[in-house]
Amino acid sequence: MRTFINMWRHKHLFKFEDEISRRGAAPDGGGEVIFSCPCRQKLRPIKFTQPGKIKRIRGVAWSARISPGFVNRLVDSARGVLNQFLTDIYIYTDHMKGSQAGKSLEEVTGREVSNKFLTDIYIYTDHMKGSQAGKSPGFGLTLVAETTEGAFLAAEQVSNAKGSGEEPSVPEDLGRKAATCLLQEIYRGGCVDSTSQGLACLLMVLGQQDVSKIQTGELTPYSIQFLRHIRDFFQVVFNIKVDKKTTSAARGDGTNEGEGEEEELKIGGDKLILTCVGVGYSNVSKAIR
Repeated sequence: MRTFINMWRHKHLFKFEDEISRRGAAPDGGGEVIFSCPCRQKLRPIKFTQPGKIKRIRGVAWSARISPGFVNRLVDSARGVLNQFLTDIYIYTDHMKGSQAGKSLEEVTGREVSNKFLTDIYIYTDHMKGSQAGKSPGFGLTLVAETTEGAFLAAEQVSNAKGSGEEPSVPEDLGRKAATCLLQEIYRGGCVDSTSQGLACLLMVLGQQDVSKIQTGELTPYSIQFLRHIRDFFQVVFNIKVDKKTTSAARGDGTNEGEGEEEELKIGGDKLILTCVGVGYSNVSKAIR
């Protein structure tokens, strides 16, 4: 959700503020998120069809009521997968030990490997104790890839809940799985990741009576069913077509002088263009100016 909010804030469609004051793991929870946003009278149309190139990767490895060493193991395993695409890796660790405790900052430089794509990746580790750690032990890793056009593609993995009957999660396995999921999201591509497709479609439908358009990767089963619900509740049918053309933001700068054609980059799987006309939903409790 925070990833999706950041993208919409970047596009100046909304202004949000969110803060994670406490982290709580399943099953007892205990986390707390402070969210605030202005009251809007209507939603603006969305036109976002050029995702751009990946320019940086950010991440947060968190833990609650367990040893701080778990988050370091998460970071090392995720970095082991991403090292194939990076040169130098900088990891900032921030261990919080209570609401009144100070913060310590440690920088670790990863080893240099072949430079295929990026040189900019930071993973923050957030270890919470006491009142900020919720009621159950747990850990997780969130990775976010940001593009030059302001799109965010995210992947997240969390440990199995205590008492769920499943095998206890291993930090190394969870870190590798999170990094692999992020690479899959990058391959899928589009202007929103797979978990945000449904919310993007909902905001398009609730917008003004104008055309909204967005590029996505392959639709998930959840998104397909959500589009059916939109058709049933709002009587709005999306126009979906495969985007065969490579956007200018994803093209290379080089050209083939002999044939006069642009050399295209490998941009992952097929992309879809979703188009609809908003229903003009308005907030009747807010005066129209």
